[in-house]
Amino acid sequence: LGTIPGAGGTQRLTRAVGKSLAMELILTGDRMDARRAEQRGLVSRVVATEDVVKEAVQVAEKIAKFSVPVIVAAKDGVNAAMETGLQDGIKYEKALFWSTFALDDRREGMAAFAEKRKPEFKDA
Repeated sequence: LGTIPGAGGTQRLTRAVGKSLAMELILTGDRMDARRAEQRGLVSRVVATEDVVKEAVQVAEKIAKFSVPVIVAAKDGVNAAMETGLQDGIKYEKALFWSTFALDDRREGMAAFAEKRKPEFKDA
């Protein structure tokens, strides 16, 4: 193409797979197959094409059993980890963590854990 990966491509790929593999992929233009992407942590799992929707629904149903505000905070923390340094990320995570203490769902989750039962989250 006569240019480099844009939109943060050189930065994000290097953080995700390490300098040597990022350098190889970017300089050669080679592609990575699904198995190698899974091994390098670029994808969480590889499934057969015919099972993609079934697997995605199973994961979504599992996530949907948890507290929505807590899931949002967790996603925010993980996304921030990719955009900040470690110290800033830890500070941000700490703020997210303490913010969950204002949630009824946090109280319900901890009570359910202590009582060895499934929580009944209300998304509050």
